[in-house]
Amino acid sequence: MSELKIERIGGIGGFGLPGSRLKSRGVVAVDTLTDAERQTVEDLFAKGDAARDNNNPHGFRYRITRGDQTVEVGEGEAPAALTGSVRDEFE
Repeated sequence: MSELKIERIGGIGGFGLPGSRLKSRGVVAVDTLTDAERQTVEDLFAKGDAARDNNNPHGFRYRITRGDQTVEVGEGEAPAALTGSVRDEFE
């Protein structure tokens, strides 16, 4: 079973960035996604970091990792099935 690791980073407080004690992470099994959600994820990886919305510098970003591939996207681009898996934790 393949999985996606999701990290929420940025925002005004810089959450999840180096030095931050607050980490926001989640994991989603690919086989639990709908066909449309899988296609959205495929499209995000095909676009790479160009998929990131740079119009909101203080908004959250989501770093999505599958295997050895990682893409960072704006909060509006990530499917709700991925963003809904994220939980906050202190390190």
